[in-house]
Amino acid sequence: MALPERHRKEPSESRLRLQTAVRLRWFAVAGQLLTVGIVYFVLGFQLPFGICLAFIALSAWLNVFLRIRYPARTRLSNSLATWLLAYDILQLAGLLYLTGGIDNPFTFLLVAPVTVSAATLPLRNTIVLGVLAASATILLIWYHLPLPWRYGAGLELPMLYKLGALSSVLAGMTFLALYVWRIAKEARQMSDALAATELVLAREQQLHALDGLAAAAAHELGTPLATITLVTKELAREAPPGTPFADDIALLNAQAVRCREILKKLTRSPSESDPLHARMSVTQLIDEAAGPYRGFSADIVVNAGPEAAVDRAGSLEPVGERRPGVIYGLGNLVENAVDFAREKVEITARWSTREVVVTIADDGPGIAPEVMDTLGEPYITTRPSRRPEQYRDGEPSGLGLGFFIAKTLLERSGASVALENREPPERGALITISWPRQVFESRQATAPIVAEQRPEGLDVRFESGVG
Repeated sequence: MALPERHRKEPSESRLRLQTAVRLRWFAVAGQLLTVGIVYFVLGFQLPFGICLAFIALSAWLNVFLRIRYPARTRLSNSLATWLLAYDILQLAGLLYLTGGIDNPFTFLLVAPVTVSAATLPLRNTIVLGVLAASATILLIWYHLPLPWRYGAGLELPMLYKLGALSSVLAGMTFLALYVWRIAKEARQMSDALAATELVLAREQQLHALDGLAAAAAHELGTPLATITLVTKELAREAPPGTPFADDIALLNAQAVRCREILKKLTRSPSESDPLHARMSVTQLIDEAAGPYRGFSADIVVNAGPEAAVDRAGSLEPVGERRPGVIYGLGNLVENAVDFAREKVEITARWSTREVVVTIADDGPGIAPEVMDTLGEPYITTRPSRRPEQYRDGEPSGLGLGFFIAKTLLERSGASVALENREPPERGALITISWPRQVFESRQATAPIVAEQRPEGLDVRFESGVG
């Protein structure tokens, strides 16, 4: 699976749209106007009202300029977004300087631009803005105009309180920035991994859809081949026997008949059931998924059968839809087991009237405890990335997407996937995939992805399905 472009190099565009930045600044302008108006007109506190309005008007004019200069859907570059958020910090710091500095209870709003940066900008840009906001907060301890208060009565808060307010702002800024940055990072990774999963499944679905296209092509070619066969028989009756012309006609007729026999193997009417391609049993599913990995460094041993003490209905082998996503997911898990196994990989299938369970066990080193809880999240791997000459099909591996993709595809089919280490004295990892039997055998619950076939090409369309 190729690594998404955004993980190869840091994008130059941020995830902050101009429309979002402008709306947030308009909200800040409205809040600042309301606050300054209440303090000056309602409470009657003295403050440099004109200069405060000038600072607020500067933000309003900046918004007007940005809307004129750029389309609303513009995605800001990292540098431009950083400068705009830096301006927001400095503009708010200027208002706080005019209205009491750190004594002003609205000092905590300096956290807001840093939080926005943590969600939309690279980490180093957020660190720069965090340092700028922290420096402005520290300077506001000593450099500021008096806090607006009743005429003739000043309010001077003790230094200990100011240091406590500084600690509150810095702690809140650090916590919120780290929290939002982590959430945004996980969301980006999940988005990239899901996109990669859809890409893999689309490729598998295209291969699966070729069966239907081949059958359709064989059905359409049957009519002209029948016509050729009929015409060659008529020509053979008219041609003098023993002549080269008669031999050519006989050869042409034989080849046409051979083509028809070959196409009969592919031809299926829409109402006919193809047990190999449309429906498959549990053992057939395992054989197809594990087939490409036989003959490598580890032996693959398959053991399938009903659970002990089940009735006759439960002893019948489950048969479900042939799902490319399930085959790919199982195959990926088998590949991982073969890569880590020393000698043997054991695949066991058990079924009853209630569920179908497939386990994949290897005799390798097992899974390290520190990655046990996170393995299955995107870009979490216990295997180093391979060198270019070790890539399979020209694509990198060891990026931590394999197990995530396999788990996602299997869970879409209604399965649950559990990962653990084998109990001593045995060694290795154990993966358990289980379906409710009704879900495994259901036609509706086994098609989370639908491939739409068109006469002039292949068009893959994704639809949500049950499970």
